[in-house]
Parts: sequence; structure tokens; C-alpha cells
Amino acid sequence: MNSKYHLRAGSTEEGPYPVAVTPESAGWGYSGLRVLTLAPGGSHRVTTGADEMLVLPLSGSCSVECAGQSFALDGRADVFSGPTDFAYLPRDAAAVITSETGGRFALPSSRCEHALAPRYQSAANTRPELRGAGNCSRQVNNYCLPHTFDADRILVCEVLTPSGNWSSYPPHKHDEQREGESRLEEIYYFEVGSGPRGPGMAYQRVYGSDAGPIDVCAEVASGDVVLIPHGWHGPSMAVPGYDLYYLNVMAGPGEERAWRICDDPAHGWIREEWQQQEIDPRLPFGTDRDGKA
Repeated sequence: MNSKYHLRAGSTEEGPYPVAVTPESAGWGYSGLRVLTLAPGGSHRVTTGADEMLVLPLSGSCSVECAGQSFALDGRADVFSGPTDFAYLPRDAAAVITSETGGRFALPSSRCEHALAPRYQSAANTRPELRGAGNCSRQVNNYCLPHTFDADRILVCEVLTPSGNWSSYPPHKHDEQREGESRLEEIYYFEVGSGPRGPGMAYQRVYGSDAGPIDVCAEVASGDVVLIPHGWHGPSMAVPGYDLYYLNVMAGPGEERAWRICDDPAHGWIREEWQQQEIDPRLPFGTDRDGKA
């Protein structure tokens, strides 16, 4: 079952997009992701159609022109350099993305009903959140969640995990619309730090819940995607020697735009252990412990 939900780097390539996942290709209703690669001086026109979309630099900088507005995104050197600024594009819009530096730009998206205004969000507005403790310490950059940025349906964050640590743990789910839980489809897009002898690796686990069977235990590498239509997901495992990054894109049918999760009751007790542990001193990435660059 892994091949259906674990999409290896290059397997969804489409023109300038090394990663192209749509609701149709994923077999669900809302969440999508493209990764755009531009050479120095390159430009690309994107139409959003029925989707709202972010332009979120993974590496490099760019400018975004949409609906008569222009946004200059400073971007970053790579995903481990700290949070980035981003642009929001509404549904039924056309935009031109131009990069003098060249780079890679994530275009997370969601089907939506309402056309909001195009907007810019600075990197300074995304202060890294440190979660967990000990070898479950990780960093979360909450770009486009209900408490950080207004949107119609889309939810976007990224998680950075130091080598040897575990994140997306304890395993959790969000596949039922009920009190305390949201129903959300989720895309994980991975990048893994390199070691002295080349590219690194990491692992991702997903297993079934009452919403349906799913069984993924995948070795993931940079450019890989894991689709999570339902089920318990976690841990995401950063093996020793290689830092781990993943971008999370979520959306679902609920009337309220919310991110509410339910821990697997067999493993949720681990949160109590964190009260006696320190946060990994390697965090946050790209800044000192006071949040300064």
C-alpha cells in the first residue's frame, strides 16, 4: 500500500513542477501542492482556478504579481535557514512569479469557496514555535493557521526536526468532524539534510483508524510526498546525522477552518514525560535561542 500514499521524488513531475499533487491525483476533495523550480531570471505564470494558494519560498527569492499588486519575497537560502515570508493568492486569480536568484517555491493550495484579497506576510510574523522536549523536540513554523493568517480553507505549517529526534509524535489523527477534532486531508512534503557523503534519509509512519485502513512505513528522501487521507500519523523520524524538514498542507470539508487533533490514546502519555525534559538546544533552526537571526 505504500506506493499509493508515498510518492517518491520525481514521480509526480509535471513541467516546471518537480512535485504536482492535486485533489484529483490524490483522490480527495481539497488539498494540493506544487513545487515550482525557476532558473535565475526565470518567470512562471500560475492560475489558481478554484483554489486558494500560497507562494512560499523553499530556497531563493522571488517577486509575485497578482491582481495589480506586487510582492517582493526575500525568501531564504534553504528550509533550515529560518522562516520565510510568503504571498497569498485567492481563487480565480492569475499571478506571475519571477526569480532573479532562481530557486524552489512551494505552492500549497486548497479548493475553496470564497475569493479573498491577495496579501503578503513577512517572515517576522512567523515566530518559530518549539514543541515537545528531549528527543521529541521540534520546531514548527505556523504560516497559515487559523490563529496566524486569514484564509478560506487552507492550513499550512512546516516542521523542522534535528537529527536523531522524533516529531509528529505522539501519533495523532484528524479524520472525523466532531468535538475536539477536525476532518482534514494532509500532505507531507519532505526535505532531508545532507551528510558528508551525500543525501540523507528519514522515515514516516501512518496507520489505520476507524475512518479506514492505511499502512505506510516509508523511508523518505528530499522531494518525497506522503498523502494522509485519514488515519493515525507519526512518528516522523529524523535519523542520526540528518536533519528533517517537512511542509504540511491541510484542508477539509468542515464549516469552520480549524486544526484540531486527537492523540492515539495508546501513546499520548508521552506528553507527560516532556514536563521533566529540556527542549533540544539545537533549536530553533536559523536563529539563536532568543529568536534573533
